[in-house]
Amino acid sequence: MDTNNSVIRSCLLYEFKLGAKAIVAARKICMAFGDHAVSSRTAQKWFKRFTSGNYSLTDEARSGRPKIIENDNIKEAVESNSSATCADLAQMFNLSAECIRLRLHQMGKTWKLSKWIPHDLSEDNKLSRLSICSANFSRNEKYSFLDSLLTCDEKWILYSNSRRSYHWLSSTDPIPHTPKNSLHPKKILLCVWWTTAGIIHYEFLVTGRTITSGLYCEQLQRVQEALIKKQPSLINRKKVIFLQDNAKPHTAKISREKISELGWDLLPHPPYSPDISPTDYHLFLALDNFMRNKQFKTQVEVTNAVRQFFESKSVDFYRNGIQKLSSRWERVIECEGNYFDE
Repeated sequence: MDTNNSVIRSCLLYEFKLGAKAIVAARKICMAFGDHAVSSRTAQKWFKRFTSGNYSLTDEARSGRPKIIENDNIKEAVESNSSATCADLAQMFNLSAECIRLRLHQMGKTWKLSKWIPHDLSEDNKLSRLSICSANFSRNEKYSFLDSLLTCDEKWILYSNSRRSYHWLSSTDPIPHTPKNSLHPKKILLCVWWTTAGIIHYEFLVTGRTITSGLYCEQLQRVQEALIKKQPSLINRKKVIFLQDNAKPHTAKISREKISELGWDLLPHPPYSPDISPTDYHLFLALDNFMRNKQFKTQVEVTNAVRQFFESKSVDFYRNGIQKLSSRWERVIECEGNYFDE
């Protein structure tokens, strides 16, 4: 028994003899020797032993040869099931959870929360992502077309954008409170189309109205008119390469006919793939950061904030967002259709 354990157990026996409760005794000892000197459960275990009349401060002898657990055994178990808890591993190897935790830290292991992904991809989903990304990547390698790319998406913009944040606080400082957003927050739908040159067209959907294929076709016509004004070269000398997701209004027959009528070249895009949609991985991500903790009372305030965000971004911001697409296609290829880590 090491000296530290001997001192702690002597203190526990002393408190027991004084008639203190185990939890109180543990609290006093931690005040004297540090927060982790002894746990309440350990104190209760020793108090139970003292109550039985056994005042020995040494560990009871165990039968059989002590089991030697190598770090490699623990590492193998963790790597076969990375979600196993310290308690699970402690039971498996007949060690304490604290011992398991220390050994895992020695191996360089840390306990991390799993990452959300957009969808549980089936084998067909992965194959679709792989084949489409391979085709798009090869096409762009032969003749770069990203400067001719027009892309779009829709996003709900909330009036209240409260987010919890970290704070540097002293032990006596009260923790700031952040109210939760309503289960049915007030919001408005933003529809946006953009290229490497910047925002081509955006509009907010009237409250109570939803995106239908008919409305989507009307929007596409307005986008065509905006392109003629803002990027006539894309209409006159080049050909619009159009990238959209697979929402039903986008893929409906009437929508595809409208895209063909406008003379746009529809670029294939696999389902469940916001990670290779510039609007999702770049534009809306930056917009979320801009809107963080902002509060709006009226629709005018919301629309002004969105306009301010779009106008605050340089051409390089929009160009870089779309130019990243080639490398993201390549990452999907490398991952054989799976989602990749950012």
